Amino acid sequence: MLFSEGVTVRTAFSLVILIPLVACGGSTSPTGTGPTPVPGHPVRGFVFYDEDGDGALDPAETVRMPNVTVSVGGRTGPTDGDGRFTVSDVPAGAQSASASAASLPTYFTAESVSVAVPQDGADLAVPATLPVGSNRPNVYLAFGDSITVGVGAGSGAGYPDWLRADLRAYWGKADIINEGASATRSNDGESRLGSLLGRHRPAIALILYGTNDWNEPQCRNSFPCFTVDALRSMVLQTRDAGAHPVLGTIPPANPAYEDRQAAARNEWVVAMNDLVREMARQERVQLAEIHADLVAGPDLRSLFADHVHPNEEGYRIIARSWWNAITRPLAVAGSSRPRSVGFSLAPAGP
Repeated sequence: MLFSEGVTVRTAFSLVILIPLVACGGSTSPTGTGPTPVPGHPVRGFVFYDEDGDGALDPAETVRMPNVTVSVGGRTGPTDGDGRFTVSDVPAGAQSASASAASLPTYFTAESVSVAVPQDGADLAVPATLPVGSNRPNVYLAFGDSITVGVGAGSGAGYPDWLRADLRAYWGKADIINEGASATRSNDGESRLGSLLGRHRPAIALILYGTNDWNEPQCRNSFPCFTVDALRSMVLQTRDAGAHPVLGTIPPANPAYEDRQAAARNEWVVAMNDLVREMARQERVQLAEIHADLVAGPDLRSLFADHVHPNEEGYRIIARSWWNAITRPLAVAGSSRPRSVGFSLAPAGP
């Protein structure tokens, strides 16, 4: 084969290889890196709490779900603080959309809906539900001893007041029924919970018991006594009533009160909380890390009104522990000491 001047053998060989490829109609993308991609379309919408579980948005269903992941046609995107999302590059045609179950708040489940892509202009309403049977959506039962009552807050607010305000700011709806009873132990709570669940029919029960068990000689001398068994019973009673339990770890005592055996008492609380956490794992119960959040600060003494009751700042931290547990996925909740900036400025009314 003869080559023109300046054309090397290697160049000629490359041309020979290229000619059949062109002749066969092969094509590349404008960048030359592969097939031309098929353009997708954005899908916009929001995730809402489907209170009646019918898959449709009703006028009264005003709760939106922030900070969850939405999947549409194999593409994903997050919701913002108002529960809204935009998922980009969704293929055209009929697609399925749902919230990621792993990103939903504790005990919530995902529901799937269909959407025609490109959208016709209407926002896509993606449902998520909290199965509660005939119980009342957005109703929380605060259940415990004098710490649930709010003793020590003075003229300020106990944790149910702060929690109500924070949940309403986040979701728009929350009613908290305070059924704290001062001086009660966990076995007392086990006895009185069932009738209260039937009376109030809450969606979620917030269980905080164990502080007064220390005062029972049996619990000090025959550890772990009845505490964990009573807490487990309360968890099971809650589920039997169609509600969902959230369990709080036992708060520490004020270390400044050495005359009340604070050091020994706090050792007991730490050991008991290890058992509480293990029981929560066994029962797959969402845990509010109240103990860890209170001891995370630089000065635990500043959070108490007396030997065991928090002051208002202490109650604000406890409220945030509950908030973390309620709004985060089941396997994610943990200690996250809040800063004052993140709290509501004033508790909402009842």
